[in-house]
Order: sequence, then C-alpha cells, then structure tokens
Amino acid sequence: MLKHATLHQLKVFEQVARSGSFTKAAEEMFLSQPTVSQQIKQLTKAVGIPLFEQIGKRIYLTDAGKEVLSACKDISEKMSQLEMTLADLKGLKQGNLRLAVITTAKYFVPRLLGQFRHRYPGIKIALQVTNRKQVLERLSENVDDLYILGQPPEGLDINLRPILENALVAIAPSDHPLAKEKNITLQRFAQEPFIMREAGSGTRMAVEQFFGENRCEINVEMEIGSNEAIKHAIVGGLGVSVLSRHVLALEGTKGPLTILDVEGLPIQRHWYIVYPASKQLSVVASTFLEYLLNEGKQMVAQIDLELSHS
Repeated sequence: MLKHATLHQLKVFEQVARSGSFTKAAEEMFLSQPTVSQQIKQLTKAVGIPLFEQIGKRIYLTDAGKEVLSACKDISEKMSQLEMTLADLKGLKQGNLRLAVITTAKYFVPRLLGQFRHRYPGIKIALQVTNRKQVLERLSENVDDLYILGQPPEGLDINLRPILENALVAIAPSDHPLAKEKNITLQRFAQEPFIMREAGSGTRMAVEQFFGENRCEINVEMEIGSNEAIKHAIVGGLGVSVLSRHVLALEGTKGPLTILDVEGLPIQRHWYIVYPASKQLSVVASTFLEYLLNEGKQMVAQIDLELSHS
C-alpha cells in the first residue's frame, strides 16, 4: 500500500525521474546504483504498478509514474514550506533558496546573493545558470523557487516582477575605428561584422526587434551561444555586438572592450523575477524577492556606477 512509501523513496524517485537515469540519480544523491534501484523497487511495490518503462537504453515515466512525480513535487514543496515556516516562527531565517537564471544574469546575481547570504547565513543557496530555453523548462516544471530572465516568457501562467534595469549596449574592441566617434548612426553601426547570440536568446530577440523596428538590417557574421565567447571574439577583431551592459561588470570599459556611442542605443530593458502564478513562495523565497525589490536596484546601480567610471 502507498502508505508504506517513505519520503526517502519519493526523493530518490523524483531524482531518477528528473535525470532520466538510475546512474545519474545515484551520482547526484551520492548513493550506490543498487541502493537507488532497491528504493525504486520498494516504491513500485508500494504503489502496485510500474512507475518506469524502459525502451532501448532509456527509461520513461508511465502514467502512474507521472502522477507520483506530480505528488512528489507537491510533497517537496510542502516540506520545504514547513521547514522554513518553523524556522521563521523561531525567529530564524533558515532553509533553502533555489534560483535559476539565464547566463547573462551571472554577471550581477552572485553579488546580490553574496550580500543576501551575508545577512542570512543560515540559508543554503542553489544557483542554476543556464540558457533561456532551459530556464523556461525548469519554470514549467516548477523545479526552482524563483527565476530571473531578461525577456518575459509568453503563454505561461506566471507572476512577473521587473526588478532591475538591463541596458543593451553596442560593444566593440577598444581600438575600433568607431571607438572615439560620437552619435554613430545605426546604419553605420549595422555595416560592421556583427556577432549575434544564439536563436532563442532573450538578448537576440530584443536586438532583432530593435533593428527591425528601425528598418535596419544587421550584417551578421557569426552566431555564438555565450557572452564570454562573444567578448573574446570581439577582442579578437571578429566583429561587434549588442549585449547587456552587465557583461562588462568585471573588466569595465578601460580594458580591451568599449561601449560605442550609437544613436538609439542602449536598448532599455529590464530583468524580471518570475515564478508560477499558483506557487506559494516559501519564507526564504519571499524574503529574497523583497530584498531584490528593495535593495537590489541600489546594488546594481553601484555596479553601473563602477562601469561608468572604469
């Protein structure tokens, strides 16, 4: 009977379902593969029908498995909420915070987390940095507490809060012929070899929309799926790009890269914090959201100030 299932078995099952592999689940949970297999076997016995089916070398959830996985997520959410609510009643801020952010956000999110973690040392933070597609997949599966994106998703039932400004600027090598010019026309800038982010990137969507609205065709020479790789390509003289100002947060504008003065730029956008509309935020997630809205802007403004004086 299902009442004989344990929380540990459900956690193991959830990890196997997410990773799609008994071996990966064992590695991620620091368990032996026989232990994982035994836990799934016992859970399957308690449920009474198979939870997985194997086709070739891959395993897939059965309909029953999908129902159990949905229940696992609800149970994990409730247990996490209970843990942090009890900690809050004790006057403590403890528990876990799970964040998923797009790659560009990695240039400022760690600084925000550093201050937050310093204030609440009892909180354990898990930060997942990945591309927009995978962040949206994690959002649809309700894997994390909060998500940070630069381009709001469409077609999802979500809560969406703008938290910070995100200016997209024209970036070129410091020794570029246009580096010392002012009021460069958009048409002139568009003639330069352009390095574009990959399809599906929020930055790419915004850049293509901006140039389209201004009826200006970009001279795309390369497509690269990483801001850091684009920066290296620009330094190498392979072209120019339009990226978030925050990608220069570490090296500033007195290094090998500079921001060009192009008419119509920067493209003014925002960073958004997102979570499912039906989700009840944990005490820790609510505290972090409040922290972002009240103090995050000041910290990012300080980063921008450092950039302007670099």
